[in-house]
Amino acid sequence: MTEDEARDWVRDRFGVPRETLVAHFVDIVVAEAAQQNLVSAATLPHIWQRHIVDSAQLIALAGPLRGEWIDIGSGAGFPGLVVAMLTDASVVLVEPRRKRADFLCTAAAALGLDNRVTVRAARAEQITGHAGVISARAVAALPELLTATVHLSTRKTRWVLPKGKSAREEVAAAQATWHGVFHVEQSLTDPDSLIILAEKVARR
Repeated sequence: MTEDEARDWVRDRFGVPRETLVAHFVDIVVAEAAQQNLVSAATLPHIWQRHIVDSAQLIALAGPLRGEWIDIGSGAGFPGLVVAMLTDASVVLVEPRRKRADFLCTAAAALGLDNRVTVRAARAEQITGHAGVISARAVAALPELLTATVHLSTRKTRWVLPKGKSAREEVAAAQATWHGVFHVEQSLTDPDSLIILAEKVARR
């Protein structure tokens, strides 16, 4: 997927106004990347494919949005801030690094999203709430991630977790200590990347 194809993918699925909002966010990320290492510099020329579409594809996998979308380890806003731009969901961005949390607050305000985007400068274990969807991109292996976030879930919560090649192995490891319905999907943006979906999660 080229950058033009990635941008077309967003426009076709979410409309021109939302694509324009995402383009504004891309400019914000690129400008801030000169001040702090938000994303790998090597990925900036491919930001629409590597970060925007990679985040946006999770929306369809999340299913009907029920309650808040809580994004763990939001970093530069992927996927949580992209979800907020492309949907009408209330989104909580959980980012323990203060400098990145400050960036997320500034970006949400600049995008006009601060009325339904909340930034929590904390670890997942330190926050409270009940999520309709929990996402986390490159944060922790599945068993550890479930331990850190299960208190935010109900029986209706869906975890949507981009992973690399190890997704199936992580599911197998998690099933040693967790009940749940687990499924693995192929990523649209990388043939070597997989996405874990989980529901009805509880400790064994």
